[in-house]
Amino acid sequence: MKVLCFGSLNIDYTYRVPHFVQKGETIAAEDMKVFCGGKGFNQAVAFARAGAETCQAGAVGKDGLFLLDSLKAAGVNTEFVSVLEDQKTGCAIIQNDHSGDNCIMLYGGTNRAITREMADSVLEHFGQGDVLVLQNEINEIPYIMEKAHERGMKIVLNPSPMEEAIRNFPLEMVDYFFLNQVEACQLLDDENRENPEKQLEALRERFPAAAIVLTLGEKGSLYADGTQKHAQPAFRVKAVDTTAAGDTFTGFLMGGLLSGRTVPEAMELAAKASAIAVTRPGASPSIPTLEEVLGWQGQD
Repeated sequence: MKVLCFGSLNIDYTYRVPHFVQKGETIAAEDMKVFCGGKGFNQAVAFARAGAETCQAGAVGKDGLFLLDSLKAAGVNTEFVSVLEDQKTGCAIIQNDHSGDNCIMLYGGTNRAITREMADSVLEHFGQGDVLVLQNEINEIPYIMEKAHERGMKIVLNPSPMEEAIRNFPLEMVDYFFLNQVEACQLLDDENRENPEKQLEALRERFPAAAIVLTLGEKGSLYADGTQKHAQPAFRVKAVDTTAAGDTFTGFLMGGLLSGRTVPEAMELAAKASAIAVTRPGASPSIPTLEEVLGWQGQD
């Protein structure tokens, strides 16, 4: 069984700022670093570090070849990543404030240059029982979902960044949804975020064939499928950078399930992994290894 993360690869320009810049304001950044990133990239690294046999599909420009080197170093197969000679790699401008929160501006670049022919050439190498992991930072997602479903692949969807077009995706084909409360509200067309249990119930009613994972930030996470529910509290740590926390959680939860762990075991593993990640700067560099997570006793 293989995991295919078909998603974005970005160059992340990360600025440390006293507060997020406001309209009409110019502020001085306290620090700037360049990292590998993109939700597809981050989740591929998380799956690989969680112990899953992981492949990355997507596209970069010649300026993004170092991303492939980083994926390989993390144990990810990069043979399905196209290098587009005449386009720039996707990038993100990230502001991190003193509380560890972030705001992000994306430029799609090669992430928005995926063709159906590229998708077909990738998916022909995968089949029954393999897992497709998608976010919403590349184009042709509905087509990729349909073709993967035809091939008997399990589909994991993290609909981020959320937009109206996602409502028209073939969401009935999704086996696992990973959403935060804002994304859940947008998908349900419901502004009420006060009761996550009701959100979870509404998502299950809307997508009865899927397992739902609802992340709640410092309040933890909730899981529900057709047979069980589970609530996982978050581990308390001092956050430095929350950029890849959700991607880390996704990779380790699914990686845990695919390795045979129960839902409570996989949820605890993912909560520990994301807690470690937020104590470190950067996106993919913050993602821990499975050995680190298993040995972690909490932050002093």
